Amino acid sequence: MKGRYGPFGGAYIPEIFVTPMEELKQMWETVQSSPEFLDELRHILKTYAGRPTTLTEVKHFAKAIDGPRIFLKREDLLHTGAHKINNTLGQCLIAKKMGKKRIIAETGAGQHGVATATACAFMGMECVVYMGKKDVIRQAPNVKKMQLLGAEVVAVEKGGQTLKDAINEAMRDWSRTYEDSHYCLGSALGPHPYPEMVAFFQKVIGEEAKKQLLEQEKQLPDLVTTCLGGGSNAIGLFAAFIPEKKVKLVGVEGGGHSKKLGEHAARFSGGSPGILHGTHSYVLQDENGQIAPTSSISAGLDYPGVGPEHAHLHEMKRAEYVSATNNEALEAFKLLSKTEGIIPALESAHALAYVIKVAKSYPKDAIILINLSGRGEKDLPDLFDRGLL
Repeated sequence: MKGRYGPFGGAYIPEIFVTPMEELKQMWETVQSSPEFLDELRHILKTYAGRPTTLTEVKHFAKAIDGPRIFLKREDLLHTGAHKINNTLGQCLIAKKMGKKRIIAETGAGQHGVATATACAFMGMECVVYMGKKDVIRQAPNVKKMQLLGAEVVAVEKGGQTLKDAINEAMRDWSRTYEDSHYCLGSALGPHPYPEMVAFFQKVIGEEAKKQLLEQEKQLPDLVTTCLGGGSNAIGLFAAFIPEKKVKLVGVEGGGHSKKLGEHAARFSGGSPGILHGTHSYVLQDENGQIAPTSSISAGLDYPGVGPEHAHLHEMKRAEYVSATNNEALEAFKLLSKTEGIIPALESAHALAYVIKVAKSYPKDAIILINLSGRGEKDLPDLFDRGLL
């Protein structure tokens, strides 16, 4: 069924969103099979965003953790510093074809906000970005970038003042302004067609990585892993490898600082199926079904829900979902920086932390592929201010 991943997915939306969602679905059905649209997007990704990104073997990091061969898919080298630009360029191109002049976005770590502001500047569109007040403070460099790029950044002071609350406010805006605005959702979640659309724009990550490994090493990886917030970079990496049954897929959530509800963002180990922001998936909720607060050292993982395709992969046992704590991610962040001269985003550091834990269990000739979904300069001021570096 369209928009469903097993029992997950769907479009649980109030009546006010039916018209804009139908309009978006119709345009999406048209453009995803349009050679002209796809050629234009490929051209922009190549000449503006910087695709294809490279594959880097990190030998010093691997030696430091007594591990096998480890390769990073370098999404951190993309224009704006993360995978988010793949999706924002695609969605803004769709919005332009729909005649929209204004783009609304939400952001946690700020990377989606920067990528949306960048795409809007490139395409000559107005941009408004909603961001939880806590994230505005801890991701100050990205806030300044968005403003420099011409975006209006709205600090959300309601609720927990993080990503969930930013999404709520962005959707309220869209409900009032959809006639001339498009909501550029940043991850592979939300009501249909967003999970499918975002996954489509991000699948270039896994397709490139698979091709590069086969060309360079003449083999597939044994393990493919990445961090897991809403799930866009993870589904983008996993997509090409899902049919390859011998390849293990692992998504790494934000383990926060304890397993107590409200002190982590691990939906699969601490959550249960429920509905949030228009989709049925795994969410963190209390015994009354109320959405629970979350906590993570990385703003991009600090969200109580996850994309429905990941929920389906979990239930099918095709992918495994684990978590890494704040401290584990911070140590991995430091280790990659010192051993390879690559400063990862704190989000990406969660996947590195998982690999540190399991590295010794793999033979030395095994290959682990990690999606380095973003670079870490955005995290440095907050980490220094808190005395963590």
